[in-house]
Amino acid sequence: MVPFGGWDMPVSYPQGTLAEHRACREGAVVFDVSHLGTVHIDGPEAFGRLQRAFTNDLGRIGPGRAQYTHLLHVDDGSVLDDIIVWWIDDERFDIMPNASNTDRVTRALGEGVTDVTETRAVLAVQGPDARARLAVVAPLAASVPRFGVTTFTWRGTDCVAAGTGYTGEDGVEVKVPADQATAFWDEVVAAGATPAGLGARDTLRLEAGLPLHGHELGPGVTPLQAGLGWVVRWDKGDFFGRDALAVEKGRGVARRLRGLVVDGRRPPREGQTVLRDGEPVGQVTSGNFSPTLGHGIALAFLPPDAAEGDEVAIDVRGTAMAARISPTPFVARA
Repeated sequence: MVPFGGWDMPVSYPQGTLAEHRACREGAVVFDVSHLGTVHIDGPEAFGRLQRAFTNDLGRIGPGRAQYTHLLHVDDGSVLDDIIVWWIDDERFDIMPNASNTDRVTRALGEGVTDVTETRAVLAVQGPDARARLAVVAPLAASVPRFGVTTFTWRGTDCVAAGTGYTGEDGVEVKVPADQATAFWDEVVAAGATPAGLGARDTLRLEAGLPLHGHELGPGVTPLQAGLGWVVRWDKGDFFGRDALAVEKGRGVARRLRGLVVDGRRPPREGQTVLRDGEPVGQVTSGNFSPTLGHGIALAFLPPDAAEGDEVAIDVRGTAMAARISPTPFVARA
């Protein structure tokens, strides 16, 4: 167990991170992701307030759908948080911030929102067999479409399921009342899902090329630098940070997030310098050994002219480790 965003979180269970990683790629795992916040907003003004606050356009989806979006700093357009919005029904939304950013998101949205994080747990069932395992416990939750949202009843209590996750695999995230979380978890595990912790969650999301706030997103990092320009809907109207981001869009980004691969098992690590022709050009933001590929992988901010296939090096305590720029995701799934 380790501290993580104000929570105590399991790094792994007795079988270990590699086994949990493989179980997600080949079968089904369950993560306790209750450290994610849940901020509730409803009423006739809810839609407009979320449109004004976030970069993506809720008008492109509708009730019963989920959407990935960003909350930006108004001064420089950097990402204060990346968020999933669950549009539950006509005027009811759950906003899912990252662990340490719930208060920030609540303040940005203003009065009339409710932080319900402490009243519920969120369990993520992920992997190619996730829906089959979950169907044993909650068939309606298991049938939710990818990026769909549905309500269901379990043991007489109201719950919500979304076809979302953070592994690159298919899966479902389920919000259950906190006092029912242990029982729900136990039933999902009994149905064949392997418990998994932070270690596997990080190697899985890195193989999928997914950003982690505080690493690939955060202070000074904009959606455009992170290669997430598709999250910004310029045609929907104003949103927090739009003017600052438009300035960067006009002049072009000074750096861009790229994937890196190395041939050996030695993993790149966060903070290591990336070299081109012996000169520093960037920094690794996340790096690890890829259990699926059998070699090291990383994400790093590099100059915008750095292209896929280019040869670079990573400074590992004074030794140059050969690397090349790679497309992401590193591991593509159906």
